[in-house]
Amino acid sequence: MQTLDIHRPEMPNLQFVLFVTALCTSRLTAINIPYVLRATIFNRCWTLIHESPPPGRPEERVLDLSPWTELTVEAMAETIRVALMEAGIQILAWEHAPSEPTRISTPEAKPLIERLAQLFPQPPKETDSGQAADAVPC
Repeated sequence: MQTLDIHRPEMPNLQFVLFVTALCTSRLTAINIPYVLRATIFNRCWTLIHESPPPGRPEERVLDLSPWTELTVEAMAETIRVALMEAGIQILAWEHAPSEPTRISTPEAKPLIERLAQLFPQPPKETDSGQAADAVPC
């Protein structure tokens, strides 16, 4: 189970807003935010930056915060925290297994990804015998 303290998220407000609204618009079933509250949070954040009503189709329920100011993002973060606190939720909790990337990296990112792989190599995968899959048997 993954968790996030809404008062100490250990991330900037922009990341917090994008992360929580992504959780709210996800199809996760193992999450401690009731569906109605998830919709309310997204709709309130949408209303802060749009004059039109929030979209109904799930694939359109995405916030583009790139043109907005830090003040707007702070207002959204506070809106999210107030809605969750009113519902008695201080810690967000959800169950979601890590998934494979959904996009292929751009050619520009490939050198950085390769350097990161050298700096932080993946641990060897273990076999059923408990040995690393690439280990040479004794």
